[in-house]
Amino acid sequence: MPQHVPSRLRAALPSASQHLSALPPHPRRIVFLAHRDLDNPSAGGSELLVDRLADGLTRLGHQVTLLCGGPASPKLSASLGQGGAPIRDYRVVSAGGPYGHYLRARSAFTRQIGDCDLLVEVCNGMPYLAPLWHRGPTLTLVNHVHTDLWPLRFGGPLAPAARIGRRLEHWALTGAQQRSLLVAVSSSTAHALRAIGVERDRIRVVHNGVEEPGPRAERSPEPLFVAVGRLVEYKRIDLLLRLWERVRPVTGGRLVIVGDGPERSRLEQLAGPGVEFTGYVCEAEKHRLLCAAWLLLHPSAVEGWGLVVTEAAARETPAVAFDVPGLKDSVVDGETGVLARGESSFAAAWCALALSGRRRELMGKAARERAAQFRWDRTVRAFRVVAAEAVGGWGP
Repeated sequence: MPQHVPSRLRAALPSASQHLSALPPHPRRIVFLAHRDLDNPSAGGSELLVDRLADGLTRLGHQVTLLCGGPASPKLSASLGQGGAPIRDYRVVSAGGPYGHYLRARSAFTRQIGDCDLLVEVCNGMPYLAPLWHRGPTLTLVNHVHTDLWPLRFGGPLAPAARIGRRLEHWALTGAQQRSLLVAVSSSTAHALRAIGVERDRIRVVHNGVEEPGPRAERSPEPLFVAVGRLVEYKRIDLLLRLWERVRPVTGGRLVIVGDGPERSRLEQLAGPGVEFTGYVCEAEKHRLLCAAWLLLHPSAVEGWGLVVTEAAARETPAVAFDVPGLKDSVVDGETGVLARGESSFAAAWCALALSGRRRELMGKAARERAAQFRWDRTVRAFRVVAAEAVGGWGP
């Protein structure tokens, strides 16, 4: 766990490295049960995390399968082989459509997989309730608890659906998982699990990693600000567009929004001068933009970790974000970026950093040094420790 986390919190939230002693052999056959495959057009940070874990575990000799909702591709991956060719060594199985697969997951597992040494349920709101039907060890991977996000997704006349979803998620994480371990991707997620009643000794923290980015591209000579993510409600890009109208007269330059999603059409109608929407971009273009950017802007209401913050940090680009769960884990306030407590402080930090090249440079270097602590090989090794513990502690 990073050193900036207070010692009392490090003691309260055990990390995977604290459970290294007397572990049983690692499970050989591991199945991830998740909402999406990385090749899905709606894929994001959760799908990248699962891909990196599956790919890394496969390279360590495990037999890994991803069971997910469609569309899913058995061939494409963000992992690159020699010459930059996409490869994927683990198996991908579709359990059905993007929503129907929740009901078909059990039968798809029985028909197309049959058995495994460990089933990892990736909980992103709607649960699969795997511990209730899988006769073997289970482990739950939690990016963030959706407590405050259900009303954003299902508002107005759909409010009853939000209440049902919230209760089902909470029960799945507390009641259905009574004997299983849970992996949280940040201290914030661990605290959210504790807040809904998950026992502390069942939670392990395994942070996201980041790739070594390679040679830096050129920084933009003109002010360039970048936001990266799926365009959905809780990412609050509409708020960012409003703040841009206050910031642009002070800083000038461009605001580039990278990503796509159901909110894109509405957001494009809200956008004023100097705003560009790129849609999805390849990794090479994302690398170029994160290197060129003066600042990464992250107005999200909540995150599990905020993977793009670390990706930007590895390229010496500091972040301005809100002081919310997940982002307060990936951004060290005043060192690798700024955490704002409100809209006005977000705009003020944005302007102040844009006008101070020296401060941005110092924050960028600190961000790169911190990002060096988070690499995917470390994430895979830490997860592998928890996987062994989950198998060793399971009993019929």
